[in-house]
Amino acid sequence: MSSRFHLDAPQKVKDLLRELHRLSLDQEAQLAAKKDKAVDNRFVSTDILLQSRDRDGKETSSEKESKSFEDFVRDKFIALDEDKAEFMYQLIRAMGATKVIEAGTSFGVSTIYLALAVAENKKRYGGTGDGKHKPGVIATEKESSKAVKAREYWAECGPEIEGEIELREGDLLETLSRDVDQGVDLLLLDIWTPLALPTLKLVQPKLRPGAVVLTDNTQRAAEGYTELLEYFGGFQSGFSSVTLPYSGGFEMTVYNPK
Repeated sequence: MSSRFHLDAPQKVKDLLRELHRLSLDQEAQLAAKKDKAVDNRFVSTDILLQSRDRDGKETSSEKESKSFEDFVRDKFIALDEDKAEFMYQLIRAMGATKVIEAGTSFGVSTIYLALAVAENKKRYGGTGDGKHKPGVIATEKESSKAVKAREYWAECGPEIEGEIELREGDLLETLSRDVDQGVDLLLLDIWTPLALPTLKLVQPKLRPGAVVLTDNTQRAAEGYTELLEYFGGFQSGFSSVTLPYSGGFEMTVYNPK
């Protein structure tokens, strides 16, 4: 999809994002070859991996390959595609969103877009209203090595961006179970597919009416997202979805509870 994208950000931030997206594309080329030889854990359920064990409960070759792939991607960006990140930024600006949750931060590339949009919205519409600053983006990451790099990139962007991000390290089902304010405007799901539905259910009580859930790769990983998409389409779920025509599919889901 073509765009005439305008990003309200210092030139150094634009340059950093351009470089990080370049690195991501280079690493995706490496992944393309690797995935032909291993199971992509991002797109399969835990049940499938468990089924790959033999009757004695020992790891089979397919499960070992899967773990090998997980080790391989541990230091890879797998960043949200640039055009998706641009759309997300524009959407947040249009919504006036100031409370965002990112499930699956990795090296923090998409988080920069989130923080930029939230920071601009706060300038225009105001912050918490009580004069106290509170980060507008809650980011989650399990891998400590990725969290370290993400913080480095955010620091490079400057205090205005860095100050809008609260990074919660560890199991996101634990870190998001506490201290999340009501009125979440947007939830980004960019995680292993088995975690998508549990994460949504955990955050759902905090979503405001009209909140948006963005889910990456819903076509490429359709099998892994089966339960999530069925939940979105459930009777009186309050969710209404459309699959946007980006590479791999990008689900935009609006929450309007009955």
